[in-house]
Amino acid sequence: MNTKYQKTIIACFVGFIVQAIVNNFVPLLFVTFHQTYKIPLYQITFLVTINFGIQLGIDLLSVTFVDRIGYRASMVLAHAASALGLIFLAVLPDLLSSPYIGIMIAIMFYAVGGGLLEVLVSPVMEACPTDNKEAAMSLLHSFYCWGHVGVVLISTIFFAVFGIHNWKYLAIIWAMVPIVNMIAFIKVPIASLTQEGERGMTAKELIKNKLFWILILLMVCAGACEQAVSQWASTFAEQGLGVSKTIGDLAGPMFFAIMMGTSRGIYGKFGDKLSLEKTMAGCAFLCLGSYLLISLSPVPAISLLGCGICGFSVGIMWPGTFSIAAKSMPKSTALYALLALGGDLGCLGGPTYVGVFSSLFHNNLHIGILFAIVFPILLILGLSMQKQKRKQNQ
Repeated sequence: MNTKYQKTIIACFVGFIVQAIVNNFVPLLFVTFHQTYKIPLYQITFLVTINFGIQLGIDLLSVTFVDRIGYRASMVLAHAASALGLIFLAVLPDLLSSPYIGIMIAIMFYAVGGGLLEVLVSPVMEACPTDNKEAAMSLLHSFYCWGHVGVVLISTIFFAVFGIHNWKYLAIIWAMVPIVNMIAFIKVPIASLTQEGERGMTAKELIKNKLFWILILLMVCAGACEQAVSQWASTFAEQGLGVSKTIGDLAGPMFFAIMMGTSRGIYGKFGDKLSLEKTMAGCAFLCLGSYLLISLSPVPAISLLGCGICGFSVGIMWPGTFSIAAKSMPKSTALYALLALGGDLGCLGGPTYVGVFSSLFHNNLHIGILFAIVFPILLILGLSMQKQKRKQNQ
């Protein structure tokens, strides 16, 4: 690796930690918002929709402006929006007549930052001269998982020591992370995504490309495979461990995130010795097996174990698809932005799909997970299709 870009790579790692902060800190406060500000639970649920809805919009809109203002300015904007959102979260609920409006404004700001980071961090990392692109990309994405675990652990310890009523101080503390990383991105070198004389594909060109749509299928399935189980992990933890909902909310998602981060970390360490496509196919089969274990096991503790296996199996899918795209198509901002959009659509669609089929069978979550085996199956088919299409193009 070119030592000149070591600080850039570290800043990219922290960028995904920032995204983990903005996505996972506020859900820890939902009960507090309900009790302190008397906000109805249906309105609190809508805050999640606002966050991810704006991030989806940013995925799409970034195609139109990132190349114009440049990656450095876009990275600074992303971190500034994330920091402002966290600061507003601590300030606006008590300043405005409606605390809910204050929280909503804060979430809208940091959702812009989170959406931009999702689009920007991967191509900035891809442009850095590293020895093994696939392994570096997997290691990068593992930092989102470790960020998720860190946010939950540190926040839980803070609440235990200082009391949850002091959550506003913690929001300010978390805001320091994007502020420091924003300063880093003002200074670190940022390499060009394309080589001199090369040109990346525009959104219009990508839409006309059959291989691109296969890659979108892979991204949708990657997001759906991950979130179809991740969103229900706390429920399985409650049942499997026989613990309260509060402990289940911590244990289930953290177990899933630790296993997913471990998977990405292992591939980041040993990826140069493995075939990416074969590893992804193997993980898809493992994911399929974990779904069967979760849905068919009569023992709740085994279903919880299946959640952990699922977390491990899906770890490589998202960064792996980015790496396949990078080596099979001309790299461009539009490519990464639209792939991120596909992944986010899968993240939204996976839990909804499971919920719909669960409700059709008298709210039987196990049946909903069983029907979700369609996602790893489609991912396996998509991997085969992209391999054939690449051979045709060559």
